[in-house]
Amino acid sequence: MKQVLVVSGKGGTGKTTITAAFIALSGGQACADCDVDAPNLHLALRLQEVSSTEDFYGLPKAVIDAARCTGCGLCEQHCRFDAILGQEGHCVVDPFRCEGCGVCTWVCPAAAAAMQPWKAGELQLYRQPLLASTARLHMGSGNSGLLVTDVKRRLQSALEAQALDPAVVFNDGPPGIGCPVIASMTGMDVVLVVAEPSVSGISDLKRLVKMARGLHVAMAICVNQGDISPQHTAAVVEFCRERDLQYLGSIPYDPTVVELVNQGKTIVDQPCPAGRAVAAIHRKLLNFVMHPDQEQGMFP
Repeated sequence: MKQVLVVSGKGGTGKTTITAAFIALSGGQACADCDVDAPNLHLALRLQEVSSTEDFYGLPKAVIDAARCTGCGLCEQHCRFDAILGQEGHCVVDPFRCEGCGVCTWVCPAAAAAMQPWKAGELQLYRQPLLASTARLHMGSGNSGLLVTDVKRRLQSALEAQALDPAVVFNDGPPGIGCPVIASMTGMDVVLVVAEPSVSGISDLKRLVKMARGLHVAMAICVNQGDISPQHTAAVVEFCRERDLQYLGSIPYDPTVVELVNQGKTIVDQPCPAGRAVAAIHRKLLNFVMHPDQEQGMFP
């Protein structure tokens, strides 16, 4: 089984739309949505019902026992996140501001402050019409590499439980270069970067390439809406040539995409210019996944 991760330097570049199209083209049996800050792959794939959930606990949060608290205010003075407030002779913790540092438990002379597990969200598993693993964070909770790792772990466990061994599993990754992205890339066979044809898009691409090469992950590049700025698309192609990266092609701007997405369809569910371009990129990507050391000849 080969694992492919689709990422981008920022949100809104179209990586989820492209990932959903890849899964549809492959007749995918399994996938993971590692973008748990805003998971929407299940919408693109029309996954209706969560079959199982599992609570996810992030960093513990501070709580203060009002019966023990003397209202001395030391915890409020030392909390650098302004998460503790004095109220009616005792202190209380705002869980949305608390970062779980635990300094209040060290400075409290009455031992009224303690750290307790905090439910940050839930892991979700879909089984129909395909196996899909993702997570949903509660309001105010932050994403982490640990949560992304758990999303991938649950998918692998479900595959083993159902004795499934798909040829390729496509994963929708989070944007940027933070810890969730690093956790998403770990263990992947190929990372596909969806680049934006702009100055900031090229800067994002360079940061992603630097990070992925530090993780020794094979990479491929495509450009979404490349015809909007041909000069920046050409700059992406030249960057790929210079860095010996696999450039798989450009997807044109296509108003049909919005119509299909609003209908809950993938962009390969009916003929359109963007769908044909994605299908061509999909063929090249599969060839690269199966033969990463083979000369691909993918530059225009």
